[in-house]
Amino acid sequence: MKKHIPNLLTLGNLYCGFFSIGYIIDGDSKNATILIFIAIMLDAVDGRVARILGVTNEMGKELDSLADVVSFGVAPAFLAAHTFFADFHYIYGVAMSGIFPVFGAYRLARFNVTAQEESMKHFTGIPITLAGAIVTFLVLFVKVIPLGVFIIAFYGLAVLMVSTIKIPSFKNIKLPKNGVIVTLFLFYMFYLLAKARFEKVPVFFYVALAIYILFIIIRFIRVKEPKLPRWKRGR
Repeated sequence: MKKHIPNLLTLGNLYCGFFSIGYIIDGDSKNATILIFIAIMLDAVDGRVARILGVTNEMGKELDSLADVVSFGVAPAFLAAHTFFADFHYIYGVAMSGIFPVFGAYRLARFNVTAQEESMKHFTGIPITLAGAIVTFLVLFVKVIPLGVFIIAFYGLAVLMVSTIKIPSFKNIKLPKNGVIVTLFLFYMFYLLAKARFEKVPVFFYVALAIYILFIIIRFIRVKEPKLPRWKRGR
């Protein structure tokens, strides 16, 4: 049974990405963004849980990449199409945002065929999780950020994913993965809570808070991980 736990977390990541797309189509960008950040939290813990349980395998790595395409490629792109690109014709907005998941999928495929020793030292291009998280975070401020600035950031992140720029992986540094972005988003959710005075708060606020607490517990759990090959479950 324990061998399925990490994969269930990864599938939860995938389902959150799919579910967020449903909210985007329904016009609820708040719950959609929260779901994407829940996917980030699940992506942050599945690999560590697998190592703690001693059940790491290649299937988990491939499954994680498939989930990341949806949650951090397709979902943020749809979010951009329905917010910043909403003033364009619908099909044009979708077409403009489509380059993001395309480049993200290429970046994940390249990561999966990269030698483990090399990926431990650095990333080639920025991870899709980081790029998708940044796009989602920018969408939170759609009423503040000018369209031109977002377009530059959006396409810049897409290009950086497929670039050959070497970025230190920091895999061996004991820092919460995606901790800065997730924490900033948590502050935003508390802002929503205070502004709404506990009324009309996006329903997934409470789910995100619970998973964030789980994320912190697992990230700092005092359990010695088994000495297995240290590969990351997809990016």
